[in-house]
Amino acid sequence: MTAERIITETIPPALAGQRIDRVVAMVAGVSRSQALALLETGKVTLGAAVPDKPSQRVGVNDVVVIEVAEFDDSLEADSTVPTTVVYEDDDIVVVDKQAGLVVHPGSGVTDGTLIQGLLSRFPALRELAAADPASERPGVVHRIDRGTSGLLVVALNDEAYRHLVDQFSGRSVGRLYRALVVGDVESDAGIIDAPLGRSPRDPTRRAVVADGKAARTHYRVVRRFTHPRCSLVECRLETGRTHQIRAHFAAIDHPVVGDDRYGGARLGLPLDRPFLHAAELRFEHPRTGETMQFESALPADLAAVVSRLEAETTETSDG
Repeated sequence: MTAERIITETIPPALAGQRIDRVVAMVAGVSRSQALALLETGKVTLGAAVPDKPSQRVGVNDVVVIEVAEFDDSLEADSTVPTTVVYEDDDIVVVDKQAGLVVHPGSGVTDGTLIQGLLSRFPALRELAAADPASERPGVVHRIDRGTSGLLVVALNDEAYRHLVDQFSGRSVGRLYRALVVGDVESDAGIIDAPLGRSPRDPTRRAVVADGKAARTHYRVVRRFTHPRCSLVECRLETGRTHQIRAHFAAIDHPVVGDDRYGGARLGLPLDRPFLHAAELRFEHPRTGETMQFESALPADLAAVVSRLEAETTETSDG
């Protein structure tokens, strides 16, 4: 069970010039990692706007509003949750998440999440959770939607968490997704540069809105199919907004195939989730500074769709 506590603070002269993440930690009485999580999830506003990055500085008389979730119970480990770990060391874990698995509790999901599965396997993550028992997402640096498969990194200590969050905020992390979208995308490559915010029609969805956060998706068409008409694309994220790829392609009338929430028809294909896969992940190791790069092949359900499309397109061309 959770409840929201709203904290409103006017910045005094003594805190002027401080980083917003440090101010949030001090004002809310939470750890730095939890402060970063609050900032990342839009639970903090500074002067009625969501801060662009954790290092943003505050000024005298700025008003900070923080929504802090208070929890009745601490997060519990769950060894039954399937977790495919592709890399691990003392600081990080890289996971290839299966579709249908929620990354962490929230929005009505209380158990059976990826992070609870990892808690059962990694003592360091349990220690991180114990240091901040109010957090439902220890070590979670970024998320992948429930219906999306693919790669994500989880921090195993507070130092690694802060370092990785700074990389994501600084947009130095490389992320490539593969998606199948409805229709024939006109350009072979391009950039969708459109701000995203909560949809005025449905607050659980994202949409292009004038006062949204800056969002940029670079894409390249890998293959066009005619039966049914759709396009396989690779997307590189310059920013990492909630539902960014799904909302951006819906905005240009090419929603992700199988994404019912954003208008993506199934086109008669055997899909029970959006065709979206986090295929590549690149970042700097938080301790060594080494470039870490990982790749994930399309899972069986998505690969089967591509094989069918290729066969039907070839048969039509030959005929």
